[in-house]
Amino acid sequence: MVVTVAVPEQTDRVGMIGVSERNLKMLRETLGVHVTAREQTIRLEGEPKAVQTAQVVLEQLRQAADARRRLTREQVLALISEACSRAARRSVPALTRKGPAWEGDLDVYDAGNRVQPKTDHQAHYLDLIRQKDLVFGVGPAGTGKTYLAVAAAVHMLKQGVVQRMLLVRPAVEAGERLGFLPGDMEAKVNPYLRPLLDALHDMMDFPTIRRFMDNDVIEIVPLAFMRGRTLNNAVIILDEAQNTTRGQMKMFLTRMGHGSKMIVTGDTTQIDLPDPTQSGLIDAIRRLQRVEGVGLAALSAEDVVRHKLVQRIVEAYGREDQDRAHAEQMRDLLDSMSNDREKR
Repeated sequence: MVVTVAVPEQTDRVGMIGVSERNLKMLRETLGVHVTAREQTIRLEGEPKAVQTAQVVLEQLRQAADARRRLTREQVLALISEACSRAARRSVPALTRKGPAWEGDLDVYDAGNRVQPKTDHQAHYLDLIRQKDLVFGVGPAGTGKTYLAVAAAVHMLKQGVVQRMLLVRPAVEAGERLGFLPGDMEAKVNPYLRPLLDALHDMMDFPTIRRFMDNDVIEIVPLAFMRGRTLNNAVIILDEAQNTTRGQMKMFLTRMGHGSKMIVTGDTTQIDLPDPTQSGLIDAIRRLQRVEGVGLAALSAEDVVRHKLVQRIVEAYGREDQDRAHAEQMRDLLDSMSNDREKR
C-alpha cells in the first residue's frame, strides 16, 4: 500500500518530521514502513495496517507542529504506541485479546541455534511470560532467568506484540565500593548494565541494536531513572531485582502501562544491600504471589545451564546460605509456589 501525505505550506515542516527527519526514522523503525519526504509531501509504503497507523501519527505530528509544539522522542513514541493500540483494538476481537502473547517457539537465535528452554522449569518460566503480564523469575546464577527473559522480549519486539523493550538494573556494586566512575552518564552506568547488553548481543546484530537504541525502541536504563514514567506497549525487564529496596520495587512495578509486560529476575542468595532483609524482590513476592495476573517461576540448581562446575558451586554455597534468615524465608515462599503449581 502506498499513501502520499501532503504537508501544508504553513506547517512547521521540521517540527512535523523532526530534526534530521528523526520522527520519520522512528516511524520507519517501529512500524516497518518505507518513508520518504520530498518538500511538501511524505510518501508511505508498506503493509496496509502499518501505513494507516503511520498516517494517523503523521496527522498528529502535523497538528503539534501547527501548534508550535516540538515533541520529544518519548512523546513521539507514545503517539506511535497509542496509534498501534487503537489499530489493534479495531482489528482484534475482544475475546482473543486475553490469550497468550505468542504461540509456538521463540523466533530468536543465538549463533544460528534457536533459543529454547532446556529444562522443565525453564519451559514453565517461558509459559508464564507468554501468559502473564507480570512475571517473577527467581533462581541462582546460570539458570537462564535473565537470558530467557531477554529472548522473550526480543521475540515479542520482532513479532510486533510490543513496540519497545526496556532493560533495567539497579546500580549496586557486588560488595565493592567503586567510587565515582569516569566518563559521561552512559559510561558510568554501562558496567552495571553490561550483562543485559551481553544477552542482547547474542540474539541481535550490533547495527540493529544500535539503530533501535538510537530510536528509543530499545532502552537500557538504570532503575533510578524510571521514576515518573508510564510505559505503554513495552516489555520491561528488571534484572538483579534482589538488590532493589521495597520503595524502588514499588516504584518500578507501578510504571506498567497499557499493553505492557514486566519480567522481574533475581537471585535471593546474592543480595548486595546493606540489610538483606529489606530486599524489594522478597517483599514483592510475599505481597503479590497470589495476585491475579502475576506469575512466579522458581528455578533451582538443577536448571543451571552454564559450565557443569557452576551447578556444583551453586549447590555448595546453597547449603551454607540455608542458615541465613532471608534464605530460609525465601525457601518457604518457593515451596508455597511449587505447591500452588501442583494443585493447578
